[in-house]
Amino acid sequence: MAASAQTPAEPKVGLRERKKIKTRTAIREATYRLIEEQGYDATTVEQIAEAAEVSPSTVFRYFPTKEDIVLTDEFDPVLERELRARPADESIVDSVRHVVEHAMGLAFGQESPDVVRMRTRLQVETPAVRSRMMESMSVTGRLMCRVIAERTGRDADGLEVRVYAMALVGAIMQATMYWAEHEHEEDLRDLVLRALDTVQQGL
Repeated sequence: MAASAQTPAEPKVGLRERKKIKTRTAIREATYRLIEEQGYDATTVEQIAEAAEVSPSTVFRYFPTKEDIVLTDEFDPVLERELRARPADESIVDSVRHVVEHAMGLAFGQESPDVVRMRTRLQVETPAVRSRMMESMSVTGRLMCRVIAERTGRDADGLEVRVYAMALVGAIMQATMYWAEHEHEEDLRDLVLRALDTVQQGL
């Protein structure tokens, strides 16, 4: 989910950063367009670079792999920042629920519904994307561990913290995959909240 929009309280983005954002957006949009036209496997980095009017090395500078173009977004920084801004006495699940709802609102405001559906469909149907997604989950999980450790006074590498963090990250991922597997018929926000409720309340 791309969730890079600024809040009014944040400083203005400088010219250099705006150029980076413009380049990243051009690469993503070119990728989505090519995948829609010819499929994921047939789309090469060279084609993406040409369509985005950049060099292949520029593509790799922004996205280490083709899979990252589909998966990489600005959700993690938003998640970490917003979680730390939540009340210290709020439960972790309630904090995550609040932040995810906010981030999803930003994401759906920035990407077309067709792009969001295509990205989640690729996560389910394309082995290379799915594999890279699992790696990405571990990064988000470590971020979550840090926040949980700060909130609870526990060791960020402790087993219980790691299990709880990955349960939350896994809940969000499974809700997204469920949405794609069922033809995007239900509301994704509702599914994510249901998944978090399951972590909090059990079956």
